[in-house]
Amino acid sequence: MQTTLIVIGIVIVAVYIFKTVAMAQMKKTPLVADHAKVLTLTEQNFQQQTKNKVVLVDFWATWCAPCRMMAPILNDVATELKGNSHVGKVDIQQYQSLANKFKVRSIPTLILLKNGTEINRFVGIKSKEFLLKEIAKVG
Repeated sequence: MQTTLIVIGIVIVAVYIFKTVAMAQMKKTPLVADHAKVLTLTEQNFQQQTKNKVVLVDFWATWCAPCRMMAPILNDVATELKGNSHVGKVDIQQYQSLANKFKVRSIPTLILLKNGTEINRFVGIKSKEFLLKEIAKVG
């Protein structure tokens, strides 16, 4: 019984240390500039920029480490998209009304729109391959 408690205690301490190190690493993730093909979406241009297009919209914030981890992936996705498919980004700190309109509760949230209508939604970090596959299904 006592040995079991010691093992459980060691496991809990190890998990805590791992979590602390992982969080410290994520906070060091640099802010990457958007690729020229990434649409910067605002309350003023959102409807026009998503009209008659397939757009993967990233709802993000500068303070969000996972969002910063997604930026290079989204830049890569944007460079590979052809035709009428695009990547767009909404800074939820600046445009809270758009985040509210789409009921964004956690970030990063990626919403796939076709002609301004939500087709699918992904929360968290996703791979380039996954996103390209999902966009191809709609496009």
